[in-house]
Amino acid sequence: MAQVQRKIASRSRAGTGETGGGFVARFMDKRGLVDVERVADAFRMTKGQLAETAGLGIATISKADRRTAPRAQTRVTEVLEIISRVRDWAGGETQAMAWYRSQPIPALDGRTPEALVKSGRAGAVRDYLDHLALGGFA
Repeated sequence: MAQVQRKIASRSRAGTGETGGGFVARFMDKRGLVDVERVADAFRMTKGQLAETAGLGIATISKADRRTAPRAQTRVTEVLEIISRVRDWAGGETQAMAWYRSQPIPALDGRTPEALVKSGRAGAVRDYLDHLALGGFA
Protein backbone atom coordinates (compact mmCIF):
# COMPACT_ATOMS: atom_id res chain seq x y z
CA MET A 1 0.00 0.00 0.00
CA ALA A 2 2.84 2.42 0.84
CA GLN A 3 4.35 1.82 -2.60
CA VAL A 4 1.05 2.68 -4.29
CA GLN A 5 0.75 5.85 -2.18
CA ARG A 6 4.27 6.93 -3.19
CA LYS A 7 3.49 6.23 -6.86
CA ILE A 8 0.25 8.22 -6.67
CA ALA A 9 1.95 11.10 -4.84
CA SER A 10 4.83 11.25 -7.33
CA ARG A 11 2.44 11.15 -10.30
CA SER A 12 0.27 13.85 -8.78
CA ARG A 13 3.26 16.17 -8.51
CA ALA A 14 4.41 15.65 -12.08
CA GLY A 15 3.02 17.53 -15.04
CA THR A 16 -0.09 18.94 -13.47
CA GLY A 17 0.45 22.60 -14.15
CA GLU A 18 0.20 23.37 -10.44
CA THR A 19 3.10 23.51 -8.03
CA GLY A 20 3.35 20.23 -6.16
CA GLY A 21 0.49 18.64 -8.08
CA GLY A 22 -2.05 20.94 -6.47
CA PHE A 23 -4.98 19.71 -8.54
CA VAL A 24 -4.66 16.02 -7.68
CA ALA A 25 -3.48 16.83 -4.14
CA ARG A 26 -6.74 18.73 -3.59
CA PHE A 27 -8.53 15.42 -3.56
CA MET A 28 -6.20 13.60 -1.18
CA ASP A 29 -6.86 12.94 2.47
CA LYS A 30 -4.34 13.15 5.30
CA ARG A 31 -3.12 9.61 4.54
CA GLY A 32 -2.25 10.55 0.97
CA LEU A 33 -5.18 8.63 -0.51
CA VAL A 34 -7.62 10.03 -3.02
CA ASP A 35 -10.93 10.82 -1.30
CA VAL A 36 -13.46 9.54 -3.83
CA GLU A 37 -16.32 11.40 -2.18
CA ARG A 38 -14.45 14.67 -2.64
CA VAL A 39 -13.85 13.81 -6.31
CA ALA A 40 -17.50 12.90 -6.89
CA ASP A 41 -18.66 16.11 -5.19
CA ALA A 42 -16.24 18.28 -7.18
CA PHE A 43 -17.56 16.95 -10.48
CA ARG A 44 -21.18 16.81 -9.30
CA MET A 45 -21.34 13.06 -9.79
CA THR A 46 -22.71 10.26 -7.72
CA LYS A 47 -20.20 7.68 -6.52
CA GLY A 48 -21.77 5.31 -9.05
CA GLN A 49 -21.10 7.74 -11.89
CA LEU A 50 -17.52 8.19 -10.70
CA ALA A 51 -17.08 4.42 -10.56
CA GLU A 52 -18.37 4.13 -14.14
CA THR A 53 -16.12 6.98 -15.30
CA ALA A 54 -13.05 5.30 -13.80
CA GLY A 55 -14.00 1.81 -14.95
CA LEU A 56 -14.63 0.49 -11.44
CA GLY A 57 -17.55 -1.33 -9.90
CA ILE A 58 -19.88 0.65 -7.70
CA ALA A 59 -18.99 -1.56 -4.72
CA THR A 60 -15.35 -0.56 -5.18
CA ILE A 61 -16.20 3.11 -4.73
CA SER A 62 -18.96 2.63 -2.15
CA LYS A 63 -17.20 0.38 0.36
CA ALA A 64 -14.55 2.10 2.47
CA ASP A 65 -12.12 -0.82 2.45
CA ARG A 66 -12.33 -1.19 -1.34
CA ARG A 67 -11.99 2.48 -2.28
CA THR A 68 -8.58 2.59 -0.58
CA ALA A 69 -7.37 -0.48 -2.51
CA PRO A 70 -4.47 0.11 -4.91
CA ARG A 71 -6.53 -0.54 -8.06
CA ALA A 72 -9.26 1.93 -7.09
CA GLN A 73 -6.75 4.56 -6.02
CA THR A 74 -4.74 4.17 -9.22
CA ARG A 75 -7.77 4.42 -11.52
CA VAL A 76 -9.23 7.51 -9.84
CA THR A 77 -5.79 9.13 -9.79
CA GLU A 78 -5.37 8.43 -13.52
CA VAL A 79 -8.69 10.16 -14.19
CA LEU A 80 -7.63 13.17 -12.12
CA GLU A 81 -4.22 13.37 -13.79
CA ILE A 82 -5.76 13.46 -17.25
CA ILE A 83 -8.36 16.05 -16.20
CA SER A 84 -5.58 18.13 -14.67
CA ARG A 85 -3.59 18.10 -17.89
CA VAL A 86 -6.43 19.22 -20.15
CA ARG A 87 -8.45 21.55 -17.93
CA ASP A 88 -6.69 24.76 -18.97
CA TRP A 89 -7.23 24.31 -22.71
CA ALA A 90 -10.63 22.67 -22.22
CA GLY A 91 -11.93 25.74 -20.40
CA GLY A 92 -12.14 24.37 -16.86
CA GLU A 93 -12.58 21.23 -14.83
CA THR A 94 -16.17 20.55 -15.88
CA GLN A 95 -15.29 20.91 -19.56
CA ALA A 96 -12.20 18.74 -19.07
CA MET A 97 -14.38 15.99 -17.60
CA ALA A 98 -16.77 16.31 -20.55
CA TRP A 99 -13.79 15.97 -22.93
CA TYR A 100 -12.51 12.96 -20.98
CA ARG A 101 -15.85 11.20 -21.17
CA SER A 102 -16.88 11.94 -24.75
CA GLN A 103 -14.11 13.14 -27.07
CA PRO A 104 -12.80 10.38 -29.34
CA ILE A 105 -9.07 10.54 -30.04
CA PRO A 106 -8.44 9.65 -33.69
CA ALA A 107 -4.80 8.74 -33.02
CA LEU A 108 -5.97 6.15 -30.47
CA ASP A 109 -8.44 4.27 -32.68
CA GLY A 110 -11.18 6.82 -32.06
CA ARG A 111 -11.57 5.77 -28.43
CA THR A 112 -12.34 8.26 -25.69
CA PRO A 113 -9.91 8.86 -22.82
CA GLU A 114 -12.53 7.28 -20.55
CA ALA A 115 -12.62 4.08 -22.62
CA LEU A 116 -8.83 3.93 -22.69
CA VAL A 117 -8.49 4.37 -18.92
CA LYS A 118 -11.17 1.72 -18.35
CA SER A 119 -9.17 -0.73 -20.44
CA GLY A 120 -5.96 0.00 -18.54
CA ARG A 121 -4.45 2.30 -21.18
CA ALA A 122 -4.16 5.58 -19.25
CA GLY A 123 -0.51 5.64 -20.30
CA ALA A 124 -1.58 5.92 -23.94
CA VAL A 125 -3.68 8.98 -23.09
CA ARG A 126 -0.78 10.55 -21.19
CA ASP A 127 1.57 9.84 -24.11
CA TYR A 128 -0.94 11.43 -26.51
CA LEU A 129 -1.19 14.52 -24.30
CA ASP A 130 2.63 14.69 -24.11
CA HIS A 131 2.71 14.54 -27.91
CA LEU A 132 0.25 17.44 -28.16
CA ALA A 133 2.13 19.45 -25.53
CA LEU A 134 5.30 19.12 -27.61
CA GLY A 135 3.52 20.55 -30.64
CA GLY A 136 2.48 17.32 -32.31
CA PHE A 137 -0.64 17.00 -34.40
CA ALA A 138 -3.81 15.52 -32.95
